[in-house]
Amino acid sequence: MSDLVSLHAVVYGLVQGVFFRAFVSRRARELALNGYVRNLPERMVEIQAEGERDKLEKLIISLQAGPPGARVEKVITVWSKYTGDYRDFSVRY
Repeated sequence: MSDLVSLHAVVYGLVQGVFFRAFVSRRARELALNGYVRNLPERMVEIQAEGERDKLEKLIISLQAGPPGARVEKVITVWSKYTGDYRDFSVRY
């Protein structure tokens, strides 16, 4: 198992109204990650995820691509210490 870490990401572009949160939630669950995804003002999407570093790196690649219909302009990521605060991965409204 690789290092357990926490990732905070903000995705910019056409990422609201295109099922981006559902896409992220599905991918995070496939990767056995915990955390959440939610829309932010100014048409951004925020992701807080925890798990194995290599799986989080795969999530970042998915964020950069997005679902069909999305146009990702940039993804800003910040790594931090694993907290264990999340029991699953959820979509927040």
